[in-house]
Amino acid sequence: MGISTTLHRSGVAELVVDVPPVNALTAQGWQDLAGAVLAAGRDPAVRVVVLRAEGRGFNAGVDLKEMQAAEGHTALLGANRGCYAAFAAVYECAVPVITAVHGHCLGGGIGLVGNADLVVAAEDAYFGLPEVDRGALGAATHLARLVPQHLMRAMVYTCRTVTAGELHRHGSVLEVVPAAELRDRALELAGTIAAKDPYVIRRAKEALNGIDPVDPKRGYRFEQGFTFELNLAGAGDRHRAAFLAGEEAT
Repeated sequence: MGISTTLHRSGVAELVVDVPPVNALTAQGWQDLAGAVLAAGRDPAVRVVVLRAEGRGFNAGVDLKEMQAAEGHTALLGANRGCYAAFAAVYECAVPVITAVHGHCLGGGIGLVGNADLVVAAEDAYFGLPEVDRGALGAATHLARLVPQHLMRAMVYTCRTVTAGELHRHGSVLEVVPAAELRDRALELAGTIAAKDPYVIRRAKEALNGIDPVDPKRGYRFEQGFTFELNLAGAGDRHRAAFLAGEEAT
């Protein structure tokens, strides 16, 4: 369990997150993920990264239990820095990153997927930002890379989710496949890219980031400032406690 990396002979690095029960990561978990992604990109033998997860879903965001158990704002600061590092690592990885998404992709999961180069999803995958209901903000910068502006705003305000099929129609999910075929399809797609000239592909990743109209790191950092404000005002703690109380009651 945790975060593991397997390098296939094709040059595809398969990164797997396995943190039961829902793949909600601690502050250190986010940093570990960032380190694994960047290390894969620095390895000259790696040509493509596939990021996927085991268990009930792809990612459930930040470990709220860790945040509520910590005194002061140390856990909040750690989580925010960890998320920032992990999202940036996916974006800045020297090779293309393919995310293979199943089940829930919420909160921090949106940051990972929104910064990925390609997204393949299982038929049961769904995506959302429940931050408003948790007294926080963030990753709307990345959600805006997946859905049109007005849908992004509706998802932030209402905390509604969208399916993999909906994102496929918007063009942000490349393919939707049965859950049992997700890993194989992601690796197959990665293999197609890995078979190309690795020097050219690395320059292509650099070039595409260079012409990006929005800097996702800057946008996300701006959003994080409002999360700090909400926590200083008490809203963050209040909403996290209510969510965890409801979770324990079910």
